[in-house]
Amino acid sequence: MEILNPNTVKNLFTTHRETSLFGKWIRHQDILPLLERSPSTLQLSEVGRSVEGRSISTVTFGNGPKRIFIWSQMHGNESTGTKALFDLLNLLNSDSEISKVIASKCRLIFLPMLNPDGAERYTRVNANEVDLNRDAVDLSQVESKILRKVLADVHPQFCFNLHDQRTIFGVEGTTNPATLSFLAPSEEVTKKLTNGRKETMNVIVAMNALVQQIIPNHIGRYTDEFYPTATGDNFQKLGYNTILIESGHYPEDYVREKSREFTFYALLQGIYHIATADSFFDYEAYFSIPNNDKLFLDVIHRYQNGKNIGYLYKDKILKNRLVSHLVKEEDYDISNKMGHMEIVFEAK
Repeated sequence: MEILNPNTVKNLFTTHRETSLFGKWIRHQDILPLLERSPSTLQLSEVGRSVEGRSISTVTFGNGPKRIFIWSQMHGNESTGTKALFDLLNLLNSDSEISKVIASKCRLIFLPMLNPDGAERYTRVNANEVDLNRDAVDLSQVESKILRKVLADVHPQFCFNLHDQRTIFGVEGTTNPATLSFLAPSEEVTKKLTNGRKETMNVIVAMNALVQQIIPNHIGRYTDEFYPTATGDNFQKLGYNTILIESGHYPEDYVREKSREFTFYALLQGIYHIATADSFFDYEAYFSIPNNDKLFLDVIHRYQNGKNIGYLYKDKILKNRLVSHLVKEEDYDISNKMGHMEIVFEAK
């Protein structure tokens, strides 16, 4: 298992970061110019249109035998993976040695915004108010059908399913937020360790080995509860090894720019490992990654009388801008929670 040098990947990110993308509200109009200027090394193909007619496209890189399919923004308000994908595309279009290795070993197919209508509104759901990540069986939505068609056409050995997770998640046994969380999805309710799951876990072990050197103890393992209608679970069940990356909170990083950087590292290491590995059955270290735990609120007001009050940020679009405001958590037990920010009020 060849793990990339942390200093090397840091330099690659600094050099190839896509500066036109910033913050959490990433829309179709933001990525369209980047897609349209795709160089000859990247093959652009429109694969369909959303409910409201926005283009959904794939970008293909490399001519190697190992096929990898990566998609992001299935939920329109989860854009960290999209930013990291364009950082990665910039790297792949360079003359770096890592890019050359990947190009010779892999064929990468990127779908960088599956839900452009949801991205426009900054919502989880699509224009028909359907959660695409719960539509993998019914395939009731045009975006779900597009994703499934690309999957069938590509027939990948590995998939990367990119999401964002809420700020409430921390790493079990620590006081750290879960800045990244990984999952090898279950294929059925017993969570059986099939060969496909073991191979998926192997890639996660490689990603974790790199990122732990950069942000130690900020990586969690997402719950492997089986969701019968979820995309990752169904793709894994169909025989397509699917790696879930959940990009989360890093201290003072509410715009998810540091999280974007760490997602880039994880993706690059995962792809490089697939490119260079001969087998994928060394998986046991996957279970040493601590579980995700609901440890946090965004703000806690602590009073000496013990009647503490917790708040979480809620995002919404107001006058064509993304704004965040604190909302009191009425039903959330905060007795054993931590705040990303805590304010202590002294007794008068």
